[in-house]
Amino acid sequence: MSSTRVAAWQCLPGPLDVAGNLRRLDAICAAAAARRVEVLVTPEMFTSGYAITLGEVLRFAQDAGGPTEAAVAQIARRHGLAVVYGHPERAPGGAAYNAATMIGSDGVVRGRHRKVHLFGDVDRGQFAANPVRPAAFPFGGSRAGLLICYDVEFPESVRALATDGAALVFVPTANMTGCEEVQEILVRARACENNCGVVYANYCGSDDVFEYNGLSMVCGPRGEVLAQAGTRAEELVIADVPGESPGTYLADRRPDLYDPRPGRAADRT
Repeated sequence: MSSTRVAAWQCLPGPLDVAGNLRRLDAICAAAAARRVEVLVTPEMFTSGYAITLGEVLRFAQDAGGPTEAAVAQIARRHGLAVVYGHPERAPGGAAYNAATMIGSDGVVRGRHRKVHLFGDVDRGQFAANPVRPAAFPFGGSRAGLLICYDVEFPESVRALATDGAALVFVPTANMTGCEEVQEILVRARACENNCGVVYANYCGSDDVFEYNGLSMVCGPRGEVLAQAGTRAEELVIADVPGESPGTYLADRRPDLYDPRPGRAADRT
């Protein structure tokens, strides 16, 4: 049974300096490559920082394929590992998405995701919600998927990726102190109920708005914690995620019984 060596990079929020944050990414990718990591995941909105103003989000947002993406592609190629990174992306109508992109070790984009579920006033005040459901994409002879922070707390998000064939789900996040139930319960549950690995990369420390709770983690397809960081320090959380799962939840589910059309549940009572 093959496995994938993944790393969740738990780091302090960086300065409002894309070039500086890319230098940090370059350095941590070198350290990860030395430990034979195949995929490294950064926190949410890593290139610019999460708790910034709407004006700053719009100033730093780029089109897909822009110069920041090209710089990350060079880093991925140089160190021979895939990178999942969070960043602001231009959206139609002059808005911005809270986005994540996965670039392979060859510098080619494997997948993109724009945050679907917006959390609180910070998200709603800065970002447009993605109107498209998450979708898996080919990766490493299997399939993988991307979510961002609050997305993983909704069972439908991970289930959509799992039923689309995702064996791994990568989650850049910016989870705050006081929301530890996400790591303690929900991330593990999402992995277990969908028989997939989940890589959850969070900030530690604080910025001008939030204190982050760390606890970045890698869960296996039975919901087991393969590796986890503490709450305060920067850390590279590395684990080998099994490529196959003995779980049967996906095989045994009964989608024929679940009809999302309005009014159908009431008709059966």
